[in-house]
Amino acid sequence: MQTRRLLVGVVALSAALLTACGSSSSSTATEPGAGGSSTAADKGPVRISGQNFTEAEIVADMYAAVLQKAGYDPSVKLVDTRDVYMKLVPDKIDVVPEYTGAIVEFLNGTYNGSDAKPITVSDPQQTIDKAKPLLEKKGVTLLDPSPATDSNAFFVTKKYSEDNGVTTLSGLKGKSVTLAAAPDCKGRLDCEGGLTSAYGIKVTKILPLGYASQQTYDSVLKGESQLGETSTTDGTLESQGLVLLDDDQHIQPAQNLVPMVSSAFLEAHPDVAEPLNALMAKLTTEDLTKLNAEVSVDRQKPEDVAQQWLSDAGLI
Repeated sequence: MQTRRLLVGVVALSAALLTACGSSSSSTATEPGAGGSSTAADKGPVRISGQNFTEAEIVADMYAAVLQKAGYDPSVKLVDTRDVYMKLVPDKIDVVPEYTGAIVEFLNGTYNGSDAKPITVSDPQQTIDKAKPLLEKKGVTLLDPSPATDSNAFFVTKKYSEDNGVTTLSGLKGKSVTLAAAPDCKGRLDCEGGLTSAYGIKVTKILPLGYASQQTYDSVLKGESQLGETSTTDGTLESQGLVLLDDDQHIQPAQNLVPMVSSAFLEAHPDVAEPLNALMAKLTTEDLTKLNAEVSVDRQKPEDVAQQWLSDAGLI
């Protein structure tokens, strides 16, 4: 039984989840008798979604592999932004690789308004506990947070940093910049909203070229943008002549990786938590950085590096 994996857009996701999948197979899949579980797929399907940047692809493939070993038939469908898949959680999506601060503040903004006071704290479990009413309202459960953490970050070219003496985001105070970022960046406190309010940066234009995407890198390298959005575990920057600026005002909340599961699905399949929690316990920030580089720099496939890491970690 093979894992089904598909990249879909905003409009296509709902239809794709409502119809039978004829999507491409992933090398996270194994056939019984070929190193996989002999009980593969006897527990039924599990629908995994997430965003389609490199790290999320790798972790989604990890989820699919450990759940397949546990006896599920996983399919993975990735989209551009969080708000797309959150419209379909929990009814049409069962599991999502998430980040504690990001998902909690997303729900905080959804239910308490865009100007709601942040509820995240530095401790990921305390953040999850504080968010319990929001999670219950949405019908989702956050499992055990991983020690692995990854936050939004912003980069400039090495030349820009040296020419302007800028190594922190505070160094951009009062400067006008074009920002290449994810499509949902505008107004977010961990993106354009925080850059303008906490740092006093004049973001004159946002180019929605993607989170940690090659289009975003290229835009900054060509001078079309001065500032680009990526993650703190981006392993590609140095090789491209790009540098991260330190978030010295700490606008980024704690972003430990955490599995988000439909509460109804978890109640029906309580054993789904064990393999996901075991994975999260072993994954480290250093692992994430290394795996991201293997895909983005060494051009390996996300499912291949996920499979190798899981094998080395004894999880499949």
